[in-house]
Amino acid sequence: MNVGHGHAETLPNNLKLRPSHLTSIHEKQIIVPHEVLLRWKAIKLAVIDKTRGTENIYSIPIGSRLTIPSSALTIILDAFLPAFTIEGTTITTTSNELINPSAKLRIYENGTPVFEGWLFLKFPNTRAVIHPKFGFSMVGVIPFNR
Repeated sequence: MNVGHGHAETLPNNLKLRPSHLTSIHEKQIIVPHEVLLRWKAIKLAVIDKTRGTENIYSIPIGSRLTIPSSALTIILDAFLPAFTIEGTTITTTSNELINPSAKLRIYENGTPVFEGWLFLKFPNTRAVIHPKFGFSMVGVIPFNR
């Protein structure tokens, strides 16, 4: 396992989630409480190259974009919820503790969307990304230093 050195860039302010910001995804609202934004900085994402048999771990700050080296992949981390829950048409968190950690990602290859959805730290096969060459798994969470 290698620690990857992809290029992460911060998204422009108009694309970032704001405290208690609502985002529509397939008629669901995502609510990220202000306390979550203050505590959690990034996720660790494993990217497995199936043809080479390699795995690299990338740290992706919440609200940023990562370009995977030697590939045409771009990953955007839209949101992180430490205790993912769905309540009717709302996706939010029940706690700021890592009860059911999840990350809302968009993955593009050559600018074409290949995945948009949630990855779960404790349940990596739930809603797994299907890609012929790469596998993806959330393997950790990084808090802000206090």
